[in-house]
Amino acid sequence: MRTRWSGILSILGFILFAAVTYRSLPANEHEQLAPRRYYWWSSLRLDSDPLNKKPAPAAPCTAEIPNCSSGESPNMKIAPRWLEKSLVVTAFPAFLVAFAIVAGLSRLGVDEVLTFFVSMPILLFGWYYLVGWLIERWLDRRARTKNIPLKLS
Repeated sequence: MRTRWSGILSILGFILFAAVTYRSLPANEHEQLAPRRYYWWSSLRLDSDPLNKKPAPAAPCTAEIPNCSSGESPNMKIAPRWLEKSLVVTAFPAFLVAFAIVAGLSRLGVDEVLTFFVSMPILLFGWYYLVGWLIERWLDRRARTKNIPLKLS
């Protein structure tokens, strides 16, 4: 039975994306009453309001809330770990296309978080499927060339 690399790699791509998304959740937890504008996916900052049409009112800080700040820090530093790096390296073309889509639609005022989470799984599936298909094709060609009988004259 032939191994279907296109299906296996596509599923692994989804699992990697889900794992990186899950690991990004602690960076997005907050105790403020006001909704946050930025969502951090690994070290990538996604803006939920790129044209700043809905400025959030600053929530007043009280003495009961430790480490309270009235504003968000859009320049927070998050270092990507090995899981994030491996996903970006193995699917670099998909990330380039996703960044182009996110940047293009954000200029029109579309939420970057929504755009990223809709486009990225589709692009990852397509990229990993293509890579798996190329591996299958290469293995098939290799198997065919081994079975060609030599002509002896």
